[in-house]
Amino acid sequence: MLRVVVCVSGGGTNLQAIIDGIAQGAVFHTEIVRVVSNNPGARALERAKAAGIESVCVSPKDYGDREQFETALIRCVEEAGPDLIVLAGFMVKVPAELIQKYKNRIVNVHPSLIPAFCGTGYYGLRVHEEALKRGVKITGATVHFVDEGMDTGPIIMQKAVKVHEDDTPETLQRRVMEEAEWVLLPWCINLIAAGQVIVEDGRVTVTE
Repeated sequence: MLRVVVCVSGGGTNLQAIIDGIAQGAVFHTEIVRVVSNNPGARALERAKAAGIESVCVSPKDYGDREQFETALIRCVEEAGPDLIVLAGFMVKVPAELIQKYKNRIVNVHPSLIPAFCGTGYYGLRVHEEALKRGVKITGATVHFVDEGMDTGPIIMQKAVKVHEDDTPETLQRRVMEEAEWVLLPWCINLIAAGQVIVEDGRVTVTE
């Protein structure tokens, strides 16, 4: 059984996609053992509670400095004994100590086709605003392993989404979530649980 800790900051729609995938049998041999949020007002915490999943808030406002916050965050994650850490809309830079300890065991979903519209400052609606400003015809989402960079880790899987002429950042964001993020993230977790994801020399191979 793959033990998963999901880290969230906001509404938790990607968390819900994972919860639903497990409940519906689309994600096998996987259990969400804890949901961790940096935001006490995150709706994701309500989603976790509704699903009977333990949830914990570790807010930077409760600590004197960044180092104390990161120490508490690391402890909170490690206490749950995860095999995999999933960043599902987590707006906190993951501590380097955690990345090193869980190398190729932390995954993130990003709302663009990396390397387009990613990196520092590219999160939320800004990703879709920049995509529309650039006039791209295709966008999408990427699930990747997390390394010390920003959106630079090995790519596991990507899914394209068509951009419509009348799109706004809000409509495009919604379609990318529905057609790509909510599909890709549970499926990638399922592949990892099945032992089908291999990382070699910074590249991912998905075995049959």
